[in-house]
Order: sequence, then structure tokens, then C-alpha cells
Amino acid sequence: MPQTTRGFLRRMRMDVSPVRESRDFRLLLGSSLITMFGSFITLVAVPYQMKELTGSPLMVGLVSVVEFVPMVVGGLYGGAIADALDRRKIMIWSEVGLCLTSLLFMVNALLPEPQVWVLFVLGAVSATLYSVRGPSEQAVINRVLKLDQMGAAFAIQGLARNIGGIAGPALGGVIVVGFGPATSYGIDVVSFLFSLLLLVRVATVAPAEDASPPSLASMIDGVRYAARRPDLMGTYLVDIAAMFFAMSNALFPFLAERYGGSGEQFALGLLAAAGGIGSVIASLTSGWTAHVHRHGLGVIVAAVLWGAGVAAAAIMPNIWLIVLCLVFAGGADMISGIFRGMIWNQTIPDEYRGRLAGIELLSYSAGPMLGNGRAGFMAAMGGERFALGAGGLLCVGGVLALAALMPRFRAYDSRTDEYALAERSRRGELQPQE
Repeated sequence: MPQTTRGFLRRMRMDVSPVRESRDFRLLLGSSLITMFGSFITLVAVPYQMKELTGSPLMVGLVSVVEFVPMVVGGLYGGAIADALDRRKIMIWSEVGLCLTSLLFMVNALLPEPQVWVLFVLGAVSATLYSVRGPSEQAVINRVLKLDQMGAAFAIQGLARNIGGIAGPALGGVIVVGFGPATSYGIDVVSFLFSLLLLVRVATVAPAEDASPPSLASMIDGVRYAARRPDLMGTYLVDIAAMFFAMSNALFPFLAERYGGSGEQFALGLLAAAGGIGSVIASLTSGWTAHVHRHGLGVIVAAVLWGAGVAAAAIMPNIWLIVLCLVFAGGADMISGIFRGMIWNQTIPDEYRGRLAGIELLSYSAGPMLGNGRAGFMAAMGGERFALGAGGLLCVGGVLALAALMPRFRAYDSRTDEYALAERSRRGELQPQE
């Protein structure tokens, strides 16, 4: 093999140094992966059980709606306590709470007449606990890795998340249809127990001695800090715009019915998995991202490509080409996420890391929820292809407009940015050389 080819392949290869060098990152990744599989099974079981109990699509949709506000509150408060308390303990107690929640799901499913209200209440509690846990986990990872490993860590987490997102729901569907919701929830309980065995082995991550106690004032302080940083605001606004305009998962059942022919179920599965497949491919070939320093521009270009991929899907003549475009879009979204993660984890001081992780969680969770609502509304006006194509083009236009309005975000360079340099100086890490 020619030397240039070997060099190219080496540059593209995924950087696994965070897994190789950090015991705590391995434990956190293993815990997250185990929890994820169990949670995806429950994610399938809850709407399935609601459908079986009520037969109402509206009631199934309301399960997600009631989770939104708890997710927002949990994310903001979870970020505040992550900066004030032992982050490892927050993760452990959140995991214990999630385990008990799944146990209650199982008990309700085993009743002669399972209660619908229980699904709403426990769904809201689960959303709150997940949102509380998330900022602490990200803040711990920021502590146990070098700054230059943050992009690789985000790619590894994305790979695990997307593999779980592809395999977990498929496994969950088989289990809940074949064995019932109670078995699904029971498996989730067991997954949390195994996850806890890993979490308790993670080193204690104590807060700074002068950390502000968790309060509304500390949460507002975190929001103000983010608002003062054009680079951070750029990552949030571009991602929200990209997801709001181009997220179109709500259209997949209708596209599968229209273009899947006799293989409608297979087509639906392909459409649902396409973005995850693209993300996995992007993660596995993400080594090159470590050599990019203009992370703001990287976010912008990747978000434009995400929108272009969705728009292109709207004019494809068959389901296979539609899926191919969505695979491309999913890969671009993963790359955008890697560059956003680099900015977040290489520039935010540790005393703000939890609160900003809570804001990050909201920025990449709210966009898809709102985007699917936008997709449904536009499809009602002009059909699925209109919603897909117009949404993708609006994404491209919206991202380019934000890029024009935020020159400091567009010009961000990790080699010269004051916040990136300050974090490197604080940690005593040298600036990487090309």
C-alpha cells in the first residue's frame, strides 16, 4: 500500500485514546452503553403499552409531550448541582432513581389492570432523572480526559449512542411484542443494576471549594455566562436551527407507506436507522477532525450539509436513494456534534461545566422535538416531500444566515481563542502542533 494511502487511512481512523488511556472513561462509557440498551427497550415499551391500553395515537403522543417540561427543568437544575456537588454521587443516585422508576413501570404492567396515569407520571420522572444525570456525566468526562481528547471522546460516545439507537429499539420491539411490557421493564431494571456496578468504581469528582450552591441564581449565572460567549451561542443556535428546520422523523411512517410498497415495515426500519448509520460511519472515520482547528466553521459547514442531505432526499425517486441521502445527513450531523463538543469541552471552565452541559442537553433535545412538529405541520400543508425539501432548504438558509450574523463564531480557532488558551494554561496542556 502506498505511503500516502496509509497516511490517509491513519488520519481517518477513529481515535480511541480516551478508551485506552482513561480507566474512568471506560467505566463511564460501559455504564452509559448498558443503561442505553435498557432504556431504549423501555422507550419502545412505554408507547406500545399506551397503545395497547388506550388505542389512541393522541395518548401515545402525549407521553412525549409531558416529558418536555421535566426535561427542561431537570437539565437546568442538573447542571447547577453538577457544579456544586460530587458529580459521581449525582450520577449514582440518578441511576438508582431510574432503576426504581423502571421497577415501578414493571409493577404497573403486572397489575390485572395497568394504570394509564402511571405511564405519564413515571415518564415525567424518568425524563427528569435522565436530564439530571446527563450534565454530571459530561462534566466528569471533561475532568478525566485531556482537552485534546474531547473530540475523540464525543465521537466514541456518539458511536455507542448510535449503535444503541439502532440495535436497542429493534431488540425492544421484539421483546415487547413477544414477551410483553413487564419483561421489557424488567430487563431495564437489570441493566441499571449492572450499570451501577461500573459507576461506583469511578473516582470521586468533588466540586471546587468555592462552588456556588445549586439555586435559581446559579442557574441564571450559567445562562448569562453562555450568553456572553458568541462561540457557545453559535453552537446552540446553529444546532437548534438545523434540527428545527430539517428534523423529519415524524414523516418516516408516511414516506414508508407511500414509497415502501409491499415492504413498508422494512422501509420504515431503514428510514429510522438511516441517520444512526450515517453517524456510526462518521464516528468510525472521525480521526481527521483532530486536525481541524476552525471548529465554528466546521459546525456551520456540517450543519449546511445536514440540511442539504435532507433536501436532496425530497427529490429522490425511490426509498433506497432517500435512505442514502438521510445516511449522508446523519453523518454530517455527527460531525457537527463533534465540533460542537470540542468547543464546549475545550473552552468552558470547570466551575461552569455542569450548568453549561445542562444548556447543551436542552439545545440538542429541544430542536428535534420542535422540528418533528414543524415537519408534521408542513406535511399537512403540502405533503411529505414538500416538508422534507422545504425543511432542508430552510435549514441551509437559516444556518448561513446565523453564520453571517455571528462572525466571531465563524472565525473561532482553537489555537488562538482566549478561552481555549486559558483552559490549556489552567491544565498545563500544550497547544497541539500540526
